[in-house]
Formats: sequence, structure tokens, C-alpha cells
Amino acid sequence: MNNKDILDLFSTSYVQARAKFMQAAALRALPVTSFVLPLQGVRGETLATDVVFDGPVDAASLLIVISGVHGVEGYCGSAIQTGILGLQEHVRAKSDVAVLHIHALNPYGFSHSRRVTQENVDLNRNLIDFSAPLPVNADYAAIHDLLLPAAWPPQPDNEASLAAYVERVGQRGLQRAMSMGQYAFEDGMFFGGAGPTWSNETFRRILREFAIGREHIASIDIHTGLGPYGFGERIFACPEDPVVLERARSWWGKLTSVVSGTSTSIPLNGPIQTAFSQECPDALHTHICLEYGTRPFPQVQNALRAEQWLHRSGSANAEQRMSIKQTLKDAFYPDADDWKIPVWQQAREAYLQALHGLNATQIPTALEVA
Repeated sequence: MNNKDILDLFSTSYVQARAKFMQAAALRALPVTSFVLPLQGVRGETLATDVVFDGPVDAASLLIVISGVHGVEGYCGSAIQTGILGLQEHVRAKSDVAVLHIHALNPYGFSHSRRVTQENVDLNRNLIDFSAPLPVNADYAAIHDLLLPAAWPPQPDNEASLAAYVERVGQRGLQRAMSMGQYAFEDGMFFGGAGPTWSNETFRRILREFAIGREHIASIDIHTGLGPYGFGERIFACPEDPVVLERARSWWGKLTSVVSGTSTSIPLNGPIQTAFSQECPDALHTHICLEYGTRPFPQVQNALRAEQWLHRSGSANAEQRMSIKQTLKDAFYPDADDWKIPVWQQAREAYLQALHGLNATQIPTALEVA
């Protein structure tokens, strides 16, 4: 694939991204299963999580590629999925390995240029047990009003107070307070929800329909916003089992970990990977997040603050609204060749490594497990 072909994978809107993904599936004569969200997109378009299954129906091993958990990050993941569908290497080495593409898991956020769902929920903080006491994030509570002041842009005294907080806890401490997940402020940032969202329930429905009964499930969950520009960090996304970690490293090479503190991300409440073991408890699991750096963290942070302020207040004029939305999109999707080309190249490598790993992994028999 030449550079022009790579750049053509990327889109400027949810509508265009969905059309390219579905066209790529059609060229392979692969059916699309659509889970339609009963809301309209920003242009009045249908919103859906679209699923493409590529491979034998009874495959023992399944690789799941996920885009758009955080809606506005879907531009990157959608392009990667569209490119994967067009690879000549789609013919797998073994007949019992299949690939499942879950496109735009949060279609509302993708279309409306929001990171969160229509419920104002961070989907990657939503997969908790809502019948149990909710996690408490006192650190977020302490800075909620500083992050989202009454007016935007914030006044100097507001930013001075926030800077004093960062001086005490460091940038990593601020990141942890902001983004671990909170369940007390429905109009706040990184809100984990008061119950399962539509996207949470849809994801579980997809797993029950396509993944139950598989012996080995691997996944690549595609994100943007953290780390060096254009670099795809491979973050281990399974419980810290040394056997699983070693298997993942044998596939993908160097991995970072939120548990050990080597990742640009931090430990989260209720990430979507929680559903894998809950819905498919009998399978082997090997999962990573592929996190692409975009802009410096303070720039991404302020873009998120501004967009959340906009959602919370609804008081911006048309020009300010458009500027805030564009700034958020730019923070998670740099529309530049020198970002898009390495993003695709790294994703292609990680995808082929995962296929090779699934082909090479010896699945333990019931006797060996016992």
C-alpha cells in the first residue's frame, strides 16, 4: 500500500468513515451487522456500531479489532479497520482463526465530536458492577470546579489555583485525578455513569453473538490522545498474569503496563476489557490497547475541558462552539500525513503480529488446564 492509499483510508466525518468501512467490507463480500443507536448524528445520519466477521464461523481463535470506544478517537481506528479489510494478508494461516471488526462502538461521540457517549459517559469507565458501591474519586471532586469553571476561557485566578494543584501532585497526579473515572458528577469529566450505557450493552451483545465458545480471544483496542506524536504505544490490557504477559510480549514485543506505571495511561475503573472475561470466561485472553500520541498532554487536557464546559453550559456562541469542537477533534485526530502514515504502518504490524500469535499459540486441552 503506497502513501496515497494509506491517506485515503482516513476520513473527515463519521459519515465518510462509516461509508469507507462498509465499502471495504463489501469489496470482500463480507456482511455487515449493524447495531443501530436510536438517535441521529450531527448531520441527521443513522448512528450504528457496525460489525464485520471475517473468517470461518466456527473458528477456535478470534482477533477482535475495536474502534471508537471514545467517539472522536474513531477516525484513527476506523481508518485502520478499513485498511485491514483491504490487506492481501486477510487469508489466515490456519482455518480456525477469524477476525471481528467492531466499528464505532460509541457512534454518537464519533459523529458529534465528543469523547463520551450520548449519556455523557466515558465508556472506558462504564464497565463496573453497578449493584456494588460505586468507586469514589475524591481527588476529582477537589478539582471539578477548577476544571470546569463558569466561563470559558477560564479566568487567571482559576488557572492559578489549578496550577498550584499540579505543583503539589505533579502532572501524573492531575492525570490520575481527572481520568481514573468518577461517578459523582454527571455533568463532569470522565464520568463513569449511573448504569450500563447503550454502548456497554451493545458490546456485550456483540461478544455473546460472535465470541462465546471461542477457545482463544485476542483484541486490539485503538485509542488516541496520549504519548509522543504518531507513536503507537502497546499497552497490556489483561490482568497481570505473568503467563499471559509473556504470551503477549512474544506476539507484540515491548508492552507497557498501567499496573507497573510504565504506560502513558493510568489504571482505570471499568475499562471495556472487563467484558471479555465476564462474557467469555472459558477462553484464553490476550489483549492490548494501541494508544497513539497526538498533542502534548496539556493541550489535550484543555481541549477536553473546553468541550466538557461546552456540553455543561451550552452557552457558547456559534463561532466559539465550532472552535471548541474543532480543537477537540484536532487533539485526538491530527489531520496530517506525517501522523496518518506511521499510524497505519504500526497498526498493520500489530495486526499481523496478533494473527501470527493466534496461529502459533498452542491452546491447552482441558486435561492440561486441570
